Amino acid sequence: METIKETCYKGTRIILGNEKRDLINRMIDILREQEFIEISIPIIQSQETFTGKVGEENNNLMYNFKDRGDRDLCLAPEYTAVIQKLAKTTFKDKKDIKVFYVQECFRGEKPQAGRYRQFTQLGVEILNPSRDYSTYIQEIAYDELLKFLLPEMTFDLNTDVTRGLDYYEEGKGFEISCDGLGSSKQVCGGGSYEGGIGFAIGIDRLLSN
Repeated sequence: METIKETCYKGTRIILGNEKRDLINRMIDILREQEFIEISIPIIQSQETFTGKVGEENNNLMYNFKDRGDRDLCLAPEYTAVIQKLAKTTFKDKKDIKVFYVQECFRGEKPQAGRYRQFTQLGVEILNPSRDYSTYIQEIAYDELLKFLLPEMTFDLNTDVTRGLDYYEEGKGFEISCDGLGSSKQVCGGGSYEGGIGFAIGIDRLLSN
């Protein structure tokens, strides 16, 4: 896989090669076997969607702008907040909706190894669960999606607010890290929130391993 930074905005890059797509396709195949269905979400979102959700640090890093109608919009910094809204609206009368997404995220943080201003996130969510899916969702993340890539991982349960996000129940979630990734060693974070449970994997960090 070749990385090209010429002509690119700082913190972004052009990727040449099949490795990223092959990795994503492998993960998608696993999720489909578990009867998750793909959902595609617009990257342009209302700023209001993330108010009180992304944490103060990430809120200051959001790419905010106004459209021609003077509406406050942003490039999505993550997607669980969007999924949470769907749980309360479109899927409010349905249980155990299993979805996944592969989306581009945007945060204006300081570029460094494994950390970019535009990055790809694979998210897995179960909306309006009728039972406790905690063990199930953690096993999918750890055993099904990551173990074949990172045989030496650290799995932290009941950690403080994961990924700087503020919607996890009791401010707790789980994290999966790999020491070989340096300061950006977290590759997965998730937990239960009002309306669902899920996790997200940083595809670009995995590829930098």
